[in-house]
Amino acid sequence: MPIALWQARFEEYLHHNWLQDDKAHDVAHFRRVWKTAQQIMETTEADRLVVLTACYFHDIVNLPKNHPERHLASTQAAQETLRILDAHFPDFPHPLYDAVAHAVRAHSFSAAITPQTLEAKVVQDADRLESLGAIGLARVFYTSGALGRPLFDSEDPLAHGRELDDATYALDHFQKKLLKLPETMQTEAGRKLAHYNADFLVHYMAKLCAELKGDYYGIESKVVEQFTSNKRSS
Repeated sequence: MPIALWQARFEEYLHHNWLQDDKAHDVAHFRRVWKTAQQIMETTEADRLVVLTACYFHDIVNLPKNHPERHLASTQAAQETLRILDAHFPDFPHPLYDAVAHAVRAHSFSAAITPQTLEAKVVQDADRLESLGAIGLARVFYTSGALGRPLFDSEDPLAHGRELDDATYALDHFQKKLLKLPETMQTEAGRKLAHYNADFLVHYMAKLCAELKGDYYGIESKVVEQFTSNKRSS
């Protein structure tokens, strides 16, 4: 069966059977992750059906960021994915079940599961790339708003004189997690895309810091230099 038909069937199932309120992890998110995954695996021998399936079901169980069992969500999602495939897609190849489940489990940052297959590496990279760049920026503030967290510490936005705390300030999440993602990428294509998107976040941080000082026409060049220097030395 063509990949495009499997994709259409997965989307139809999700639209009719999957109820959730997190718009940062909706069907549109799954579609974007799949598009990114296709770019990453252009020159690889990765199994397209395994990658597609994991992209569309990796967040089928999605616990809130502040949930005490957040680190278990991807394992629960893998179990639910196999249940759905067995119950609703009986023609899905059973020999691919384990590969799909592993790719779903390993995608999660909080689970800290090392991907062992090419397909799992592609899915992990594609999902993490969604956390970077313009969409990633929007998601940080969307999620923080839903949790009732302040956007940033106006007096010390980059935490020069305090500990980073992304459970309190949304902007702290950039340094606490997002800007570290490029070094966690599993594929060469993923690393290139991640560094490009991370540079966008650094320039956003520099613009925000300038505006907090009343400069609406420029950026704080020392902020850009700080993070680009860190990248060169790492």
